[in-house]
Amino acid sequence: MEAYRYQDEKSDKFWRIEQDEPAFAVNYGKTGTTGKYQIKEFDSVEECQKEVKKLIDSKKKKGYKLYPEFDLNNHYYFDDEEIGLHPLTSHPKFRAHFKDEFYYDCGDEEAPFGSDEGSDTLAQITEDLRKTKTFDFTSFPKRLIEEYWDMTYLPAEDISRENIEQLVKTDEMNLTQSDMVTYATAFAQIKITGEVDGALKVLALNAMKRMEIIAELLKWNTTGKPSEIGTKMMHDLEQFHEK
Repeated sequence: MEAYRYQDEKSDKFWRIEQDEPAFAVNYGKTGTTGKYQIKEFDSVEECQKEVKKLIDSKKKKGYKLYPEFDLNNHYYFDDEEIGLHPLTSHPKFRAHFKDEFYYDCGDEEAPFGSDEGSDTLAQITEDLRKTKTFDFTSFPKRLIEEYWDMTYLPAEDISRENIEQLVKTDEMNLTQSDMVTYATAFAQIKITGEVDGALKVLALNAMKRMEIIAELLKWNTTGKPSEIGTKMMHDLEQFHEK
């Protein structure tokens, strides 16, 4: 990873490039902003390295200087819209801790961002964060469901089996939707910022535990055992230190 900065009387901008095997990501924009992200993939590592060197040489010729002060941790990470979920457009702490491929799976319903609810949650958070850095992740699931979607949010506070059994009978759709949005929000916060609010972490873990009971009650899992992905997600989130 290398970061560069260009300054003159009229502009102050940064340009950062990072390579991961046969792909690289560039992140660029006005210094102090999140900037834009673009990913390019290649057939071989050699091709990728060649293009990376070419781009760096080009920036240096234009007057860009190395920018060692660039703060990787206090920076937002947003996916390239054309590529989608990718490690190179995820916070370094997310990449280091959440290593399984399903964290970047946009098709597996169990994955954080694989369901429609999870994907829409990440997309809305990204859109909102691009407008303002004053953002409350813990209250976001309720705001998304009730204000954006005009539906009912059921926070995972009481996760007793009796309570869940009753909600499954009376409000299954809002129940499952609330849980998927809640844990997707927690993973999105880590993916973008490298941190998670303590209160949100608790709600997300409760939401995943509640989903486990819902799956059992509705016989979604024919093996009779907890989901491997769900179990791994809970373990990984439990081990991640909140801010």
